[in-house]
Amino acid sequence: MKKKSIYLIRHGETDFNRRGVVQGSGVDSLLNEWGEAQAAAFFNAYQHVPFDKIYTSDLKRTHQTVRGFIKLGIPHESYSGLNEISWGAREGREPNTGDNNYYRELVTAWKNGQVDLAAEEGESPVQVRERQIPVIETILSRPHERNILIAMHGRAMRVFLTTIFGEPLVNMDNYEHSNLCLYKIGYSYETNKFELEVSNDITHLLSLEIPQIL
Repeated sequence: MKKKSIYLIRHGETDFNRRGVVQGSGVDSLLNEWGEAQAAAFFNAYQHVPFDKIYTSDLKRTHQTVRGFIKLGIPHESYSGLNEISWGAREGREPNTGDNNYYRELVTAWKNGQVDLAAEEGESPVQVRERQIPVIETILSRPHERNILIAMHGRAMRVFLTTIFGEPLVNMDNYEHSNLCLYKIGYSYETNKFELEVSNDITHLLSLEIPQIL
């Protein structure tokens, strides 16, 4: 039975993550020192996996997260279809009560079924799914790539996971995530089915010392 193993990770921490600033696809931030340490820890734990291809979004924080694997010479492709959702006009702003309430109400609306509701000047979950599907189809069209590594973003990962498992988008928030977490998924070319093997795993980060937040 021909099978593909998908290692799906969220990018490492950025200063925006640390400060609680919403990034989205419009903020092309870099990993901070802690994020670099997370990336190194993941590399140390999984460098033995014979990855055939690395897929990332077009945003720098995903490229940095898998830099160790790219340096090994593993082929790498980036796709804007894997970018984070566009949170629109409020991206990159310091946390404030008004924005926090706006995002809370938006996510609540999505949970209640309004998944075609877009952020102000941004995207809806339906739009994110639509741009992800061609990338998913490309990945599945390459059965010779037996082990692949995909680096993405929090909300985009939630959309991605509901899509491959054939679930409605209202289930997005069932998929928890943290910086540099791992979801491991198997895909059978015989049954055309995905199987969730590992969920939101961070055991590779447990040896890291927690950074001091001043």
